[in-house]
This record gives sequence, C-alpha cells and structure tokens, in this order.
Amino acid sequence: MGMNQNGENLGTKSESDGGDGKENSDEFSSEPGSKFDQVLKDVDCFLGKLDSCEIEFSCIDQLLEMVDSQISIYENREASGKFGLNMEEDVSFFDSVKRLSTIISKLGEFPSDSGATSCLSRAVSLHRRAMLLSENEFRALLENSKQAADVNTDRNEDDWKAEEEFLCFSSESVAIMNRIASTMIFAGYEAECCNAYSGLRVKALDAELSKLSFEDISVDDAEKMSWESLEVEIGNWINITKHCTNNLFSSERKLCYSVFSEQPSTAQRLFCELTTSLTTRLLNFLNALVLPREYSTEKLFKFLDIYEALRDLKNLEIDNYLPAKESVSETSRMQCRIGETVVSIFSQLENSIESDNAGRIPVAGGAVHPLTRYTMNYLKYACEYKDTLEQVFEKHDEMEGSTAEKVPENCIEKDDRCLPESPFALKLMKVMDLLDANIEMKSKLYRSPSLCYVFLMNNGRYILQKIKESEIYDMLGHSWSRKRTSDLRRYHKLYQRETWSNVLQTISHEGVQVHGKVSKTIVKERFKNFNALFDEILKTQSTWVVSDEQLKSELRVSISSVMIPAYRSFVARFQSHFDNSKQAGKFIKYQPEDIEEVIEQLFEGNTASLVKR
Repeated sequence: MGMNQNGENLGTKSESDGGDGKENSDEFSSEPGSKFDQVLKDVDCFLGKLDSCEIEFSCIDQLLEMVDSQISIYENREASGKFGLNMEEDVSFFDSVKRLSTIISKLGEFPSDSGATSCLSRAVSLHRRAMLLSENEFRALLENSKQAADVNTDRNEDDWKAEEEFLCFSSESVAIMNRIASTMIFAGYEAECCNAYSGLRVKALDAELSKLSFEDISVDDAEKMSWESLEVEIGNWINITKHCTNNLFSSERKLCYSVFSEQPSTAQRLFCELTTSLTTRLLNFLNALVLPREYSTEKLFKFLDIYEALRDLKNLEIDNYLPAKESVSETSRMQCRIGETVVSIFSQLENSIESDNAGRIPVAGGAVHPLTRYTMNYLKYACEYKDTLEQVFEKHDEMEGSTAEKVPENCIEKDDRCLPESPFALKLMKVMDLLDANIEMKSKLYRSPSLCYVFLMNNGRYILQKIKESEIYDMLGHSWSRKRTSDLRRYHKLYQRETWSNVLQTISHEGVQVHGKVSKTIVKERFKNFNALFDEILKTQSTWVVSDEQLKSELRVSISSVMIPAYRSFVARFQSHFDNSKQAGKFIKYQPEDIEEVIEQLFEGNTASLVKR
C-alpha cells in the first residue's frame, strides 16, 4: 500500500503498534476525519481549477492512495458483509469513488501527451476495482434474500401482511444497496447495476413462487388433468395471485424505490419489468382454462374467484411504463375471456332448467323438488358474488352490443313486477321465470289436485325463504316477493277448498231434516261419509311432506280452525238422535278433541304416524 504526504500508512496494519491485532477496517476508521475531509476539499478545489493553466496533481495522488487503501481493506474482508461494519468508513468510500468518477471524466478531456495521462490511467484502474467491488457486494446483498425465502404456504392473509418491510431485507441492507446503486449509476455503471438487480430479484421472486407450489402448467398438460386436479391448481393460483397483488408487488415496489430512491425513473422501469415478468407467468396458466369447452354449473365459482383475482391484478399501479401497460392490457383481455366463460357457465343453469325432463315421475309426498333446492342454493351462493357478476354481465352486454338485452331507462312492467336495470338482475329474473315454469309443469304430474297445491306451496315457500335470506331479495325487488307471497296464499286456499270442502259438506246442518224432523238415516249416512272421507285424507296426507315448519303449522291451524268447530257443532246437535250410546259409538268414530290430535299427524311423510282406530 502507498503512503500519504505525511508518511502515514493508509491501508495496512502498522508494524510499530506492537501487533495489537486490529483489523484494517479499524485502522482506517481511526484515521482523523479532518484529514480525509481535507483531501476531498483539495480535490474539489482541483476540479474547480481545471480550466486554468496552473494544475497541480498532488491532491489527486492523495485521493488515489486513499481509494486504493479503501478498496484493499474491503477486498481483504470476508466474502459476506464487506459494507455495513462502519458507516463512516462506507460514506467516505462512496464519496471518494464519486469524486474519482468526476476526475476520470474531467481528465479524459486533457490531451494524451499531457501530465494527466498517468494519473488518468491509475484512476481508471482503481475505478474499475471499485465498481467490481461494489457490484459484487450489491449482488451479495441481493442474494441474501434467499435465506428468508422459506415461505410457509399455510399462512393466512394476516400472516402475509406481517411480511418484513423490505421482502426479507433489513433496513440497513437496503440503505447500503441504495448507496451502492447511487454510486454505480453516478459512475456510469447503470446497466451493470440494473442487470444485477433485475436478474437477482426475478430469480428470488421465481423462487418464492416455487415455495408456494406454483408450477408453469402448459395448455397440453392442463387439458389432460382431471377437474379435481385442476381445481387444486386453480385454488393455489388464486391464493398466489392474491398474495402477489396484496403483498408481494407492494413490498417489491417499496424495495425498488428505496434502493433506487435517487433515480425514480430507473426504479419505475425495474419495478414494472419485475411485475410484468411475474404477471406473464401467472396469465400463462389461465390460457388452458379459457379454451372452448363446456363447464358444468358448479364450476362457476372458481372462475368468479379467478375473475376477482385478475381484477385486483389489473388495478395494480404501474405508472406510465409502456411494457407494463401492455401487461395490464393483457390482464384485461384475459379477464374478459374468463368473464365470457362465467357467462357461458351461468347459461348452463338456464339450459339445465329448461331441459330438465327428470320430472316425469313426481316427487313423493309433494316435497320440494331437487331442482328447486339446487337452483335456489346455487343462486344464493352466486349472489355472494353479486358485484362481480354485475361487472361480468355489464361487460358482456357491452361486447354483445345491439344483441344484448336492452332495458328501458327505469324498469319494465311485467306481471306486476318492476324489473331492475341491472343486467345480472335480469338474468336472475329469467332463471326464476324458468324455474317457475318448470315447477308448474311438474305440479301437473300429480293426479291429486290437493297434492298438486301442496307441491306448489312447498316449492314456493322454499324459494321465498331462500330469497329473503340472501341478496336475491334486493335484486328482484319487494314487488316480486309480494307477488310470490300472494301466490302462496292462493295455493293454500285452493288446497283447502279442494281437500276439505267435501268433508265440510258431510257435516253441514242443511238437508238433515225431512218434513221438519231430523232424519236418523241421513244423520247416520252423514257420519258414515265423514268417517270415510276423513280416514282417506288422514291415510293419504299423513304421508305427504311439508318440510317448512311454519308452513306446516299454518296448514294445520287453518284446517283445525275450519274442521273442529264444524264437527263439534254437528256432533253436539245430532248425536242425541241415536237410539243408544252403542249405536252412537258405531257411527261417531271421532270425538271433537280427536280431530285436532289427528290433524297434527298430517304432512309428516310417515304412514306410521297415522292414529289407528
């Protein structure tokens, strides 16, 4: 190592200090700061006089000696952590290298035969060593992220948010990288610095995707996969994309803009290149999913999750960098393709209702039809994605143009309903109309009109309950629900008239008297007919099913409120016309209190519940 003008060793351990074992870094850092500051002042003064005729290179020699000593100290340290041991030492090194960069630029303007040539040659040599040292340390610091890349794939969203501030880097490391990047770019080594940063960050982000079990699946591979396997990959893709959008990209942006804080345009370009690279990998997986194929209706919700993940990815802040804008455009195109797949899948629900021919055999006991259950649960779940489905169908209508279903400015009046403007609400209404028509068709399969009305009540009540406990209610509107309730009341009245009007006629007081006297024969016939009809109803309707407890209670109460008073009145008036109690017991099979008890057996769907007499 060289000596300064005062004969002080700037870069090696003193031989006269008794061998106390201090490292070079300690010795350099112990040099009086005023001496270093003075050298920099002399250099600045030198640079200010370059246009004059009197040029003295001694201060440059001092600076070169100091830089040579500094580089040697850093080179002799262990492979990791060359910077960061002494902040003042690092600051002096970076300041010296920046001065060196300026000197090289200025001395290059001198004639080749001037006295500056030898000084320039040495400065260039030292400058290259300084840049090589800086780049190697820059790479080493960036590669340290690999130590923290062991990602736990079981972490939830809250755990992701607890991610370190700078993606596995300490704030100290980021500060050092910032100084290195600023020095290298100032020295004209921007390409080397950016290539190192971009290459290593892409590598680190790819490694994190691998830790999250992300695989690049080709179109051919995806076509060969079963839906169960593909569904697992889709779920993983959604989680990874959400992690990238909500955490990874924002942390990467912060890291990039912190390392290149003095070069915001460079930070913008590097960040956009990184996100574009990662986004391209994520979008490649979806190409296989949007190929022309028919998906069953239950696949809808996975595609809605994909659509939402793409929406968030598309809204990522990418500034005005052109390649990133193209990436956003590609994301938008992919989102549109996924949206069209969603529309196609939802249309499968309409087709399945229209083409459902399984109803040739009526559901036992007039119970809720499986198609009703499936459709309403499907719509209830779909409405949890209401906002997303609104976007999907609005976009679909825009793409379809004139072929899309047009809606007046306010609403359409149809069957006392006010249809909302929402394209998805219209689609929902269409599905409900198809389901209504299907249920109406299936009700005609029952030979018994009474059972037909029980079937309509069961399905109507089930639909109404599902609507009220979901967002379907808000979309279809109060008028639609009010009409549905009115239909249920009408079915109830029709059931009661069809089932119990004949029974009530048998216990009517009219027509019992002949020539002003009660006819025992007619009374006996009336009780006999009542018993036969009532027994038949109990035998039949105790096997019918009403699963909704409120509807079941309403039916029983309405039956009891009509039958019990009428029967009690008939028995009270005419039982005295039997010759004796034995004869009365033969014809009066049920006491008034028995009627209420037996009515409670109706609609249980179980013949064993019938009270035997």
